[in-house]
Amino acid sequence: MADLISDGKTRVSWLSTVANINAPTVAELNAGADYTKRITPDGLKLDPSTADVDTSSLASTFDTKTVGRVGFDAEITFKRGDNPSDDAPYSTLKYGVSGFLVVRRGVAVGTAWTVGQKAEVYPITCGEPQNSSPAANEVMKFVSPMKVTDPPATAATVA
Repeated sequence: MADLISDGKTRVSWLSTVANINAPTVAELNAGADYTKRITPDGLKLDPSTADVDTSSLASTFDTKTVGRVGFDAEITFKRGDNPSDDAPYSTLKYGVSGFLVVRRGVAVGTAWTVGQKAEVYPITCGEPQNSSPAANEVMKFVSPMKVTDPPATAATVA
């Protein structure tokens, strides 16, 4: 049995529009901005949470629960670039900007988008960019806090 290594196998793109988040097209994905190389190795944070719903009754002697609402804590840590094309995330992902964050996992970054691939599509509105404190021997960074505005398609299929 072999383990799937994540290094170099996660691609992240920002799209202005997507007609169907459950089936983004190759053309839509190619039209988006590929921000993968601007994200720090540990900078992609899309953490789901599921609330508990208490299903116990007055007669219960055991606490029972079922799944409730799902939410996402989302933010990305980006490296700043020293020219406009390398600094596109910083100039694009400003407060109130909406779009779609698309994540493909388990496929080499350089592999082109193709029909049938699995992806995650998150409808996003960006929060205020947070400049990271300067530190010795580090690149300049900023964090883009992101709000998931509608239910995402976490198992979308590229059309």
